Amino acid sequence: MVQTVNLKKAYGARVLFQEINIKLDTGKRYGLIGANGAGKTTFLRILAGKEDATDGEVQVQNGKKVGTLEQNQFAYEEYSIFDTVLLGNKKLYDAIKEKERLYLEEYTDEIGEKLGELEIVCCEEDPTYEYDIKITKILEDLGFPASQQTDLMSSLTGGDKFKVLLAQVLYPKPDVLFLDEPTNNLDIVTIGWLENQLQHHDGTMVVISHDRHFLNAVCTNILDVDFKQIREFSGNYDDWYIASTVIAKQNEKDTSKKLKEKEELEKFIARFSANASKARQATSRQKQLDKLDVGSIQVSSRRDPSIIFRQKREVGKELLFVKDISKSYDGKQVLNNISFTVEKDDKIALIGPNGIGKTTLCEILVENIKADSGDIHWGATIQNSYFPQNATDLITGDNTLYDWLRNFDRDADIAEIRNCLGRMLFNGTEQEKQVQSCSGGEKHRMMLSKIMLEQPNFMVLDEPTNHLDLEAIIALGEGLLEFPGSVICVSHDRELLDAYANRIIEIQEDGSIIDFKGSYEEFIESKA
Repeated sequence: MVQTVNLKKAYGARVLFQEINIKLDTGKRYGLIGANGAGKTTFLRILAGKEDATDGEVQVQNGKKVGTLEQNQFAYEEYSIFDTVLLGNKKLYDAIKEKERLYLEEYTDEIGEKLGELEIVCCEEDPTYEYDIKITKILEDLGFPASQQTDLMSSLTGGDKFKVLLAQVLYPKPDVLFLDEPTNNLDIVTIGWLENQLQHHDGTMVVISHDRHFLNAVCTNILDVDFKQIREFSGNYDDWYIASTVIAKQNEKDTSKKLKEKEELEKFIARFSANASKARQATSRQKQLDKLDVGSIQVSSRRDPSIIFRQKREVGKELLFVKDISKSYDGKQVLNNISFTVEKDDKIALIGPNGIGKTTLCEILVENIKADSGDIHWGATIQNSYFPQNATDLITGDNTLYDWLRNFDRDADIAEIRNCLGRMLFNGTEQEKQVQSCSGGEKHRMMLSKIMLEQPNFMVLDEPTNHLDLEAIIALGEGLLEFPGSVICVSHDRELLDAYANRIIEIQEDGSIIDFKGSYEEFIESKA
């Protein structure tokens, strides 16, 4: 359905990829992966016709409709929510609006003829005459009741605008679908809805995402951008990751060390499966691994960060007491009489829809803002570290990465400072660049370096996976799992939650909480 012929993209002397000849088939859903800066978004934009290639061409089968997720959330401010979705089929939108305009004019034969032509267009684009029903339904599924759908886009928050843009690209059911980070700004419930929609997409799809669970749920194939090439692999992200890791291990070992290699591989699969409730999946992965054709997989050029959280001191008997916390904004109750106690070894996932109050609770816990009522009490032995949601806004200035980190602990060992940066892939001269030149992902890795340097025994993390690539998110999950202290972490990344959490606190619409002892998977099963 889509084919590239000798495709190349270069910026001056820097070549992102070259001689790309791939065929994207109907019925396959491709996950496009690669290190930050490898050219994933550029390749997707070239496929979608949004950017020109340096050489080569993209061929789309005649008559096939292409849908691309709009990235500009402010492009439709003066349109209603309903009309923004209808604009997903511009031809139908124009015909409907022209019909509405003509109906307001005094009838003439010329107008009658024009209305007939427009009716033919509407019939071709919407044969069942159900566009209004379909759009209303998809918007209701995304949390927009019919009474709200005539509101202007300018009335929505950024996260809700993004939901409408998702509805816009999905409503026309395009034959070819290109999606760049569709799970950004979405809560867990909406991501689940999106997965279900995409699993039923019958055409061709290419998607970029840093959400491993999402890639595993929707992708049938992986396109790996590496070595200036784009290589296809049959299977989901976990299949690719395990296979690429096997290759890396095989390249490191001599044939005489096969038994040790097998032992290490088994440990890797067990760790990768994250928790005991997934043991059956680990067994399944081992069977899949035995069947995998890894011959076409090369060792990846990507580097995995090493996230190791240590604690300077053991916690005592008391960790954290939260009693009767309430908080309102502009008369709206966000937190309502919340109480819970954190025990030793608790690793808590704090979840709930967007805007429900998760960040507010985190800010109250670390005493950045005050609750309207209630008390927070930290144990005398607790040394906590905080990863704020707005970390990228806080890391500014002309300090070098090394000096920025050193300012938090002037007595820290120089080698340890450099080690913390090195574990987050800031090596050599990279440690001497200015923090203001860092990307969002680099700033988040800087914040994780800071927390590693602090060596707390309690961490409060608010959306730490934003801007991180898949390798860093996997490393973070392993780091949290092995951390000897306690954690409260806000995230919509379900694989991360599965990796470390043994307790779930969900904030409800009325500001109360559900406090569940167990893994995220067990929590979902209990709700079902």
